[in-house]
Amino acid sequence: MNATAIPVSPLLLQRVARGEADAVRDCIRRFGPLVWSLARRFAGPDAEDAVQEVFVDLWRSAERYDPNVASEVAFVSMITRRRLIDRRRRVDRRPRTQDLDEAPTAIHGGSERVEACGEAVLAAKVLAQLRPEQRDVLVLAACHGMSHQEIADSLGLPLGTVKAHARRGLMRVREMLVSGVDLAQEAQP
Repeated sequence: MNATAIPVSPLLLQRVARGEADAVRDCIRRFGPLVWSLARRFAGPDAEDAVQEVFVDLWRSAERYDPNVASEVAFVSMITRRRLIDRRRRVDRRPRTQDLDEAPTAIHGGSERVEACGEAVLAAKVLAQLRPEQRDVLVLAACHGMSHQEIADSLGLPLGTVKAHARRGLMRVREMLVSGVDLAQEAQP
């Protein structure tokens, strides 16, 4: 029963530890699908970064591999699991930020404060006159720093629609600011 099988080197990690160039490529080919599937499951949108971290850690720890203790698949799985757990803990330790509930930002300085307050009131009045979808897109972009793609995902709209709302909203804001001297006078505190 001589079946033709793909030859698999049982000492692939030892070859990686020795620094053989072909071993790195073979290691990625052999263990890439395993690492990728685990990273997608546990790291979600950060899976690509997680895979890179796993393979870097694997190169560093390849010399610790002992075929008498575990198989290469078990060793790679263990390294992957540990790296993904470490990554999740790091993410969980990051401080969570909360959006300010439309609280004005304090600006130090007398005349600057009055000017900034007037500009904020003017901006609020201009935004209030936009269509709701334009206002939502502009607020998410300007106040929350979201990209068009992030806004599209957040609002469940096509990317082109978000871009159109942003463009039309900005054009309308420009029109109101250029021709809206009465808005500026109303905005004075």
